[in-house]
Amino acid sequence: MGSGHHHQLHRPGDTLVHRLPPQCKLAAVAGFALVVVATPREWFWAFGLYAALLAVVAALARIPAGFVLRRMVVEVPFVVFALAIPFIGFGERVTFMGLSLSVAGLWAAWNILAKATLGVVASVLLAATTEPRLILLGAQRLRLPPLLVQIAMFMLRYMDVILDEMRRMRVARESRGFVARDVRHIPVIARSAGALFIRSYERGERVHLAMLSRGYTGAMPVIQDLSAASRQWLVAGMLPGAALAVLLGSWGFV
Repeated sequence: MGSGHHHQLHRPGDTLVHRLPPQCKLAAVAGFALVVVATPREWFWAFGLYAALLAVVAALARIPAGFVLRRMVVEVPFVVFALAIPFIGFGERVTFMGLSLSVAGLWAAWNILAKATLGVVASVLLAATTEPRLILLGAQRLRLPPLLVQIAMFMLRYMDVILDEMRRMRVARESRGFVARDVRHIPVIARSAGALFIRSYERGERVHLAMLSRGYTGAMPVIQDLSAASRQWLVAGMLPGAALAVLLGSWGFV
C-alpha cells in the first residue's frame, strides 16, 4: 500500500542506516530508549555518551544537525513543563540569580529534559531514514497488532485527503465572506467539523466496500520484501548494544 505523499520528516538517502530494514531500526530505537530510561539521572556523563552515539548515527545517515533541531519542536511542551517544575516543586530549595528553586524539581527537570531529548532525537533519526509506510510495515513484521497497524496505514494514506477537504471547506466559507473572529463564530466552525466528520466517515465506508469487492479478508498484502539478514540485525543492534555497554559499565558489570 503506497503512501504517494511527501513527508517532511523523511530525508531520502542511500546510506547504511537508510538501507537497514525498518523492523531492525524500530527494535534498535526501542532498545536504546529503554536503556536511556533505565539510566540514573545522576550519571551526566552517560547521557553525554548516549548523545554522542546518536551523533554518530546522524553522521552515518548524513542527517544535518539543523534538520534534527528543526524537527525537535515537538519537544517544546515537555521543555516548558520541565522548566516549570523547579519553581513549583517542594522540599529543599536553593537560590539562583534571585530565584528560589526546588532541588528535587531541578533533578526532575533534568531527568525529563535529558531522557526526552534523547528519545526525540532517536525518533527523528528513525523517521528521517525510514519512510512512514515502511515504519508501519516494520511494526507489522515485529508482530504488533495487525488491526492497529492497518488503522495507522489508512490514517497515513488519507490524512492528506482529509486535510485537503478541510482546506476546501475553509475556502468555501471565506468565499462567502465568513471570517472567524470571536466566540460567536464557534457554532459555524462546529458545524463544519461535523460535516467533515460525516464526509470522512462516508469515505471510509466507500473505501471499505471497495476493498471487500477486491477480496479484502482483514489483512493487507505486502509485496515488498522486508526480510532482515543476521548482519543487518547486528548492525542495528550496535546502537542499543553500545548504550547498554555504557549502562553496565557504569554499574561495574563491564
